Amino acid sequence: MFALVRRADLAEVIGSALAAKAAGAGVRVIAERLGRAVETVRGWLRRFASRAEEIRRYFTVLLVDAGVDPAPPGPARSVFADAVGAVVGAWWSLGSRWPDIGTVSPWRVACAVSGGILLAPSWPVETINTSRP
Repeated sequence: MFALVRRADLAEVIGSALAAKAAGAGVRVIAERLGRAVETVRGWLRRFASRAEEIRRYFTVLLVDAGVDPAPPGPARSVFADAVGAVVGAWWSLGSRWPDIGTVSPWRVACAVSGGILLAPSWPVETINTSRP
């Protein structure tokens, strides 16, 4: 999976906007850097922020459950940044167990793990179970 449901941009584009916001960039700077409309980027950031704590929890559980020797990220300066850190940490942890995962971006992995609905109104629907095929 490489795109999120109801989003025209690739997961990597949206993910780079989320990472930039977590690093402290403003919406206008992010939109300009990505060549996207300010309202589009603002929508991504608002949707992610509205469920940042759930995303942080979900990906932290994945990080711990799937990792060979997991090391959850420490607290960041905001819940938003914590959630982005958990997504990247889960990608790193999955890559430690399955090295081929490290060849794709953390945002493509997040897209796949969420079934493409990371920014959809209905996510998350259930808790993660990494032992289920």
